[in-house]
Amino acid sequence: MSNLPKCPKCNSEYTYEDGGMYICPECAHEWSADAPAENVEEKRVVKDAFGTVLNDGDSVTVIKDLKIKGSSSVVKGGTKVKNIRLVEGDHDIDCKIDGIGAMSLKSEFVKKA
Repeated sequence: MSNLPKCPKCNSEYTYEDGGMYICPECAHEWSADAPAENVEEKRVVKDAFGTVLNDGDSVTVIKDLKIKGSSSVVKGGTKVKNIRLVEGDHDIDCKIDGIGAMSLKSEFVKKA
């Protein structure tokens, strides 16, 4: 059994040593043998307009009227949105709004309900 460390990126146990580097054959991640163990998975924190941390599945309320790009519709301030999903990007909330459908929102325009 090998005493080499598991890959910090994908947790594979099939790492091998090449010179002063460890290499993972599954995800191609390379790291230094003398580097301290790093925490690769840093959880991204998304906060609402008032600084409250948001999580997947939360309910939020829109705090101001938002025009929908490419449409004449508007999401009115005070609209409650249930079961949000946090995603990467500028618009960091994916959700479905009753009467409008699926859309993305910026966390700066909502408050946690």
